[in-house]
Amino acid sequence: MHIHIHALIQHYGYFGVFFVLLLEMVGVPFPAETTLIVSGVEWAQGTFSLLPLLVMAVLGNAFGSTFAYWLGRFLGRTILVRFGRYVGMTESRLNVAEQQFSRWRGWLVVVGKFIAGVRVLVPYLAGIDAMPFWQFSALNLLSALMWTVTFVVFGRYVGVAWNHYHVVLLHRGLPILILFVLVGIAAVVYRRRREHRRDAH
Repeated sequence: MHIHIHALIQHYGYFGVFFVLLLEMVGVPFPAETTLIVSGVEWAQGTFSLLPLLVMAVLGNAFGSTFAYWLGRFLGRTILVRFGRYVGMTESRLNVAEQQFSRWRGWLVVVGKFIAGVRVLVPYLAGIDAMPFWQFSALNLLSALMWTVTFVVFGRYVGVAWNHYHVVLLHRGLPILILFVLVGIAAVVYRRRREHRRDAH
């Protein structure tokens, strides 16, 4: 799915961030980390303010995770077995995932937020495993806040660095890059000519 995240965020603002993160958690393949990084860049440029950005991002992820949790709670394995095959989730892999979640479920709710793919799967597994909703919600909110802050702040520093250094990179970095490419091409040509002469002898 090709989505121009920057244009989407600029057009819909905070609500665009909210819905991207919500829909990702119910299985729609939106690039959540990219969305947060771009949002951080927009924060650095003054388009967003930090507090409403974090609130909308955390709520989007939390609402999507909650919806996925209750789908897993009421529909059980059926939903993952039926739709998981489209992303390579076989029944045997689901069995392994359930065993691991039953063993590490608290940690997986927190740490899994930082792993694409696992992040989407965890709320369904929490529902299937009948993890207490209050426990899931508390850990999910904590992990959503940590994950959101991490990528938004990273995006901010990317934006600040770009604003400070892109002119220098454009005027000085590009000629240096071209020089390195030309030197590399010359080295390859020279080596091939030497090998050709050696084979000829």
